[in-house]
Amino acid sequence: MTVATKICTKICGVSDRAAIDAVVAGGARYVGFVFFPKSPRHVTSGQAAELSALLPESVIPVALVVDPDDDLIAEIDTQAGVKMFQLHGNESPERVAEIRLRTGKQVMKAIKVSDAADFDAAAAYLDVADMLLFDAKPPPEMANALPGGNAISFDWTLLAGRDWPLPWMLSGGLDAENVAEAIRASGASAVDVSSGVESVPGVKDAVRIADFLEALKHVR
Repeated sequence: MTVATKICTKICGVSDRAAIDAVVAGGARYVGFVFFPKSPRHVTSGQAAELSALLPESVIPVALVVDPDDDLIAEIDTQAGVKMFQLHGNESPERVAEIRLRTGKQVMKAIKVSDAADFDAAAAYLDVADMLLFDAKPPPEMANALPGGNAISFDWTLLAGRDWPLPWMLSGGLDAENVAEAIRASGASAVDVSSGVESVPGVKDAVRIADFLEALKHVR
């Protein structure tokens, strides 16, 4: 028996209609829009609004931000058509709670992981976030690393057997070839992918999106 319906998926860094169509056709639950000018996946609030309008109610649009100021939060909140914020920087628990209260939207907090000790940081966010995302922490020698979407992974077995009181997603270096292994090793029931479904950085590939979502249908 396959468990495709149990694997919740987020396709992040979407910036065009073809990718949106592939996300919807493949049955992803979330689509992420990146609001970070240094990223090749960056979109404006206007672009996100146009793409969000194409989504059915079954797909939740998410705004990925990195240490955003109040003006950016307000702009995205009122103009981009998103239903959730993904905080992917060094936001404090107090800031996460503030953004959640200010917007009235759900908030996902990214925790960057390279070893088991990095999970300790998650405890401070359990009462202020709606969801956690565990992403790979770039090594110090990785020049020009982005806050996310670096096509690197961490040891997925570090998550095995952990009981989190919040829903959580696994991210970092996933693609159609390794996502089944990642789910089995970590116990994840939700996954997030960005660079693993691109032809070049910042350009989503509809075929790779379809292949990634198809691979989830065969996870046992």
